[in-house]
Amino acid sequence: MTMKSIIDTELRDFKLRFAELSDVSLILEFIKALAEYEKMSQAVIATEEVLRESLFERKIAEVIIGEYQNQPVCFALFFYNFSTFLGKPGIYLEDLFIKPEMRGNGMGKIMLSFLAKLAIERKCGRLEWWCLDWNEPSIKFYKNMGAIPMDEWTVYRVSDDELIKLASKFIL
Repeated sequence: MTMKSIIDTELRDFKLRFAELSDVSLILEFIKALAEYEKMSQAVIATEEVLRESLFERKIAEVIIGEYQNQPVCFALFFYNFSTFLGKPGIYLEDLFIKPEMRGNGMGKIMLSFLAKLAIERKCGRLEWWCLDWNEPSIKFYKNMGAIPMDEWTVYRVSDDELIKLASKFIL
């Protein structure tokens, strides 16, 4: 077992660390809890095996675990995107989740602050994420942290059967 690198924070008894392979089941638990909060539980098809491959073998994304008194209470999953206009990568925050009983203690602010610091250290030009339109508490929180909504942009997605159809067109 490897020694986990601990990142101290200003909040007493709250520490951050990068997730390790042994955290796969914990990461999946956090994903399912987030999906339940977002009323999207039926959309979670991720498995421990898929997460293990994506996060630790292919290293597609990274995860930060927040622990309060040595107990995991939150996580952030992120990966790089790229801005052609800036000519630099950015960090895209896919998920940030704090257990409901731990909210309001500043842990979300600490997680975002850490990701901002990481973005600067890794020479990224941006830290970005999406937020569901109905999630007023999060929208207020993000705006208070200095985030600006990109209202002029619309997210488009191709998935499932439509992804397969698109992949089979036009290419020999």
